[in-house]
Amino acid sequence: MPLTSTRISTDWPCQVKPPGSFDWERSAARWLRELIPARYASYPALIRHPVLLARHAQLQVQQEVRVARTALQTARAELPMLGLPESVIEHTIKLYAAEVMQLQHIARSVRAVSEALAGRGAGR
Repeated sequence: MPLTSTRISTDWPCQVKPPGSFDWERSAARWLRELIPARYASYPALIRHPVLLARHAQLQVQQEVRVARTALQTARAELPMLGLPESVIEHTIKLYAAEVMQLQHIARSVRAVSEALAGRGAGR
């Protein structure tokens, strides 16, 4: 694997080879496809243009962050109305908080990969 002068962000996903290394774009596309609904992963435009795939993955993850934040923000008010015990509600709130943190990390990783793909002229 050739060395690259590109500095890798701490947000760079471990599943994606470093930019400039052999086959890094393919590893990026494979990782990005895992982040979007399966029905999108087979669309020819997204397969042919990794930078477009990255854009779609960014939008997808941003929406998931919004959903998780909404779930977290409304849990204390809405979950008791479902008849759930307090212990379940507290566990669910912790779950949503952890999910928001994880999704924010994924969003930063997608941004790093997107910037690298755009920087190499991936939209050919």
